[in-house]
Amino acid sequence: MPNIIHSTMTASITELKTNPMATVNSGEGYPVAILNRNQPAFYCIPAALYEQMLEYIDDQELANLVKERSEQTLHDVNLDRYV
Repeated sequence: MPNIIHSTMTASITELKTNPMATVNSGEGYPVAILNRNQPAFYCIPAALYEQMLEYIDDQELANLVKERSEQTLHDVNLDRYV
């Protein structure tokens, strides 16, 4: 079954086991597709890229929340009343 490989760099599981850091570094900061029998098994990504991905996902979730809440009715609140 053909699969799309979402990376320009690939390595086998054997290569990963032999030298994990060389495999990560071969991607030069980008994902490396790890293949098992010529099929992508998973993607190996540097920690910095993973952190960027998580930040992006978090930003998107917050943007969706803002959009959702922007349509809610606003209510006036008097903060002096509680002092």
